[in-house]
Amino acid sequence: MLGLALMLAATAALAPLRAQDRTLPYWASLRYDKVNMRVGPSAEYPVTWVYLRKGLPVKVVRIREGWRLVEDHEGTQGWVAASQLDPARGALVTGAGLADIMAGPNAASGVKWRAQPGVVAAIKPCKSGWCEVDIAGRKGWMSAARLWGSEPLPGDE
Repeated sequence: MLGLALMLAATAALAPLRAQDRTLPYWASLRYDKVNMRVGPSAEYPVTWVYLRKGLPVKVVRIREGWRLVEDHEGTQGWVAASQLDPARGALVTGAGLADIMAGPNAASGVKWRAQPGVVAAIKPCKSGWCEVDIAGRKGWMSAARLWGSEPLPGDE
């Protein structure tokens, strides 16, 4: 009986990690306010970068024993522990100037508000060049062209 309880507890604890074992590449986001990027897939490797932004989107390009090789919006690659990643989809507002957040998935629907480049948004899968975004609880639609993390990837669910 104890063995069964331990097995069920281990299964529940590992479920978030297994959710990240998908076809590569796929999108993920940083789970915590502080996440270390390392040169190799182990805590023994030196930290090359420290991210200080929960929700920042990353592209997972390789998997190795509890570690993920990720790429950020600037093209920097490094290893992050799988436990530091959230499989929830996020995106980063890019480009020059303010980005329009629309009432609907088209340019004629009217601007609800604008977001600055660098703002992190939660997004749903994009359709026809538009993504439904949630920025700090405010929802609307944004052109996929202004979002890093909007590109469909083979491992996205």
